[in-house]
Amino acid sequence: MSDDHTRVQEFFTARAADWDKKFPNDGPAYAAAVAELGLRPGDRVLDAGCGTGRALPPLRAAVGPSGLVVGADLTPAMLHEAVRAGRDRDGRLLLADVTALPLRSAAFDAAFGAGLIAHLPDPAENLRELARVVRPGGTLALFHPIGRAALAARQGRRITPDDLRAEANLHPLLAGSGWRMTSYVDEDARFLALAVREA
Repeated sequence: MSDDHTRVQEFFTARAADWDKKFPNDGPAYAAAVAELGLRPGDRVLDAGCGTGRALPPLRAAVGPSGLVVGADLTPAMLHEAVRAGRDRDGRLLLADVTALPLRSAAFDAAFGAGLIAHLPDPAENLRELARVVRPGGTLALFHPIGRAALAARQGRRITPDDLRAEANLHPLLAGSGWRMTSYVDEDARFLALAVREA
């Protein structure tokens, strides 16, 4: 495991048990973001870096009982909390690194990534890996329940010009990774970038 992966795993392992208690009111924001992904009953969706699985219930509701929901995460402690919260009933949990997914190419109609991009060791390559497992024409949502400025303030820092989530940076990053950005919202109450998998 690379140093980047070890740091990410250590960061989330230390916070897993209290993660949902720390952010108890994010459910509606997750549901609203999932609604914009345009999922249909029977679709197959990957929650990349699913953490405690907070997106799994709205993803399951969107694809219905005939759909497939998979939550993949690198940190066993986060998946343990997803099981403790009963979210494994809404999707299959997979201990896996989203930078090298043990999944078939074009296996999914969509991918959802909450807070994901800031933790990717090689964002361009890692977004290409997500493109690999999503069919051409499928969709990607990069989401955070608060916007960039609010998140920076919470963390006691300022937004810098090299922030990957800035529209001017994210647009070409996605374009070079097999995605075409279709929508970008960065407000205090949420961050949501939507993209379509290019053919």
